Amino acid sequence: MGSNMREVDVVGIRFEEPEYAPVLILHEKEGGRYVPIWIGAAEAAAISLQQQGVRPGRPLTHDLVATLLDTFSHPLDRVEIVGVAEGTFFAELVIGETRVSARPSDAVAVALRTASPVMVSREVLDEVGISLAGQGDEEVEAFREFLDNVSPDDFLGEGGPAEEPGGASS
Repeated sequence: MGSNMREVDVVGIRFEEPEYAPVLILHEKEGGRYVPIWIGAAEAAAISLQQQGVRPGRPLTHDLVATLLDTFSHPLDRVEIVGVAEGTFFAELVIGETRVSARPSDAVAVALRTASPVMVSREVLDEVGISLAGQGDEEVEAFREFLDNVSPDDFLGEGGPAEEPGGASS
């Protein structure tokens, strides 16, 4: 793993008003920048349920992926968010020498289920990372205020929301 990657904590899901769009919030462990990634509702639910310790009666897709990795003895080493282009984020599951492309929301949902680290490239942090001044409660309050006022357009320029193009069939 190159020094290009920085470990992040998964803060969780917040909802951006007025559309109530789910935003996955990552926080750089050393450096303190935040990375907001607009994601789909199903992935937001999968991440939130896992963080709250809720176990569904039947396995969700991300539970299935984690079970497959375990069953076939190919542990997930880490998740890497490797790039962002026009508001679309790109992630990879790193399993030994193998890298599997994934949406960041799916990758993070699997990482949480396998207690695997989540890494973000320095380039992504430099491009979309948000630094907040202040410490402790002030920082939390500043971040809440930021979330209340932020829009995907603040990060994406002309693009639409986040991870994937919506709805257009090819």
